[in-house]
Amino acid sequence: MSSLKANFQEVMDRVKAGREFGHASFEPIFYLVLPPSEILEAKRQLPAFISKLRIDGWEPQVFSVAIEIQEIFEKIPDKIRELWLAADAKAPLEWERTNKTLANAVAKGALLSRLESRLVELEKKPNSILLITDLEALHPYLRIGSIESQLQGKFTATTVFFYPGMRTGKTQLRFLGFYPEDGNYRSVHVGG
Repeated sequence: MSSLKANFQEVMDRVKAGREFGHASFEPIFYLVLPPSEILEAKRQLPAFISKLRIDGWEPQVFSVAIEIQEIFEKIPDKIRELWLAADAKAPLEWERTNKTLANAVAKGALLSRLESRLVELEKKPNSILLITDLEALHPYLRIGSIESQLQGKFTATTVFFYPGMRTGKTQLRFLGFYPEDGNYRSVHVGG
């Protein structure tokens, strides 16, 4: 069994066992930490994971960060998009400014509110499990830990984040393996 499959199984074993008292939160939040080199393999394995969850009696839902960000950008009013394109045409190599502009569109709560809405939908479904994928799409805008902390107390459905990065301790993670360590996660980490 590949380490990804084994780690996913360990996450599900921990979901069944529940949270330990030693964690900073009792919300059902779990991180499947995978090396960035395994991002594509995780995408390939996702349908198999979903099938296994269904066989085990779960109602899996997928929240793709990449799709949500794309939809956020598509809903930007045309006038704002035209201003962005004009600014980029004048200085096409100023990626830092462009990224800050795009980050503002994502970080001003649009992604947070979409995730919160999904969690509210799943609140009334007792066997639901939310798989949050494509976290790499957050780079360079923000990290998922900031969204997780803002949604404290709202994770009523079991939630599994497919986190590309490295685990550097029991609670510390390095997003994509090159961001600084962040120990502000209130979740169970498996893998990495």
